[in-house]
Amino acid sequence: MKSLKQYKSAAINTIEFLKRNRVRLVKGGKEYFTQLKSMIDNAKLTLHLQYYIFDDDDTGKVILEALSNTSERGVSVYLQLDAYASQNFSGKTIKALQDAGVQFKWFEPIFKSKHFYFGRRLHHKVIIADGLYAMVGGINISNKYNDMTGIPAWMDMALYCEGETAFELHKMCRLMWGSLLQPDKITSDKINEYCSTIPRNEYCEIRIRRNDWVTRKQQITKSYIDMFRNAQEHIIIMCSYFLPGHIFRKKISQAVKRGVKVKVILAGPSDVMMAKHAERFLYDWLLKNNIEIYEYQRTILHAKVATYDNQWSTVGSYNVNNISAYASLELNLELKNNAFATHVKTELERIIANDCKKITRENYFTSTNFARRIWQRFCYAFINNVLKLFTFYFKQEE
Repeated sequence: MKSLKQYKSAAINTIEFLKRNRVRLVKGGKEYFTQLKSMIDNAKLTLHLQYYIFDDDDTGKVILEALSNTSERGVSVYLQLDAYASQNFSGKTIKALQDAGVQFKWFEPIFKSKHFYFGRRLHHKVIIADGLYAMVGGINISNKYNDMTGIPAWMDMALYCEGETAFELHKMCRLMWGSLLQPDKITSDKINEYCSTIPRNEYCEIRIRRNDWVTRKQQITKSYIDMFRNAQEHIIIMCSYFLPGHIFRKKISQAVKRGVKVKVILAGPSDVMMAKHAERFLYDWLLKNNIEIYEYQRTILHAKVATYDNQWSTVGSYNVNNISAYASLELNLELKNNAFATHVKTELERIIANDCKKITRENYFTSTNFARRIWQRFCYAFINNVLKLFTFYFKQEE
């Protein structure tokens, strides 16, 4: 059995690509929640879940019942939620889970945490079953992210994977849980035995990428910068709250000047309209730099996906803005696989063709009068100041 210190060392050092993985892109809505419930129902030893938002609505109740049933049949279930975003998760619900044997923990309770940092929230959306099966993305547990009767889900994506990466995510969750963990039921021998059943032609190289500025992790930010630096042909970014800072804008413009074709898929309808107005303030800069802009129209866009040159992709919780870069705990999976990257590009191109409106200089300036432009500038300045408030005074830890 490994000690917590050994887990910590392993988790810190897991920065290389792991090869023995099988993957599948999962769309939000019914497809995601069907997969999520299947993972819970079929778990045999352990379940770890970390979520930013977990609503006690119709969707949440289905998952809560599944977690309780799984715990009652002897599976060790650990549920960690962000204390701010999931603050409506009731004490009654928590007690019912604990009575069923589920281990429950808040991340950074606002008035009880010993190391509280304003704006530092658990933005992960991840489930790991038996150290073998994992799903990471941008999808929270709430009706908004599910296909309800007559109401389509918010547009989102996740990555389902089996193999070595799931085991490393399992160790990461144990590390983040901290003390009072039960002895680990998952061994490296079990992982190796399972990975030996994955055909080599299905191998997909994955590495876990995390952002947590307080603990000096800026891996996802670095991966995006590497994408801008390394791309030679095309980049496609799908992002729900796209407010790139100075460094990102510089790197994107450098990629365009090298001849890289850059497309961004952004929200049309938005759940945070002030952020959307701030985002539209950047449209002039994007268009001047020959970056193609597409606004998703079918519903609210919440996905966080990027790919380049049919060789690399990233899927997870990270938005291209300073909250993700300098405040929240973010989790992405980064993939080096030609077939998967080609699939992601094809899917994003399909979304562009069927569900998006292209923003051109003509239709942008036709729909944006002087007063609206002033309002967009105000929103951009306001949002930037809010981001500075969330991030400027963080003390980094050793």
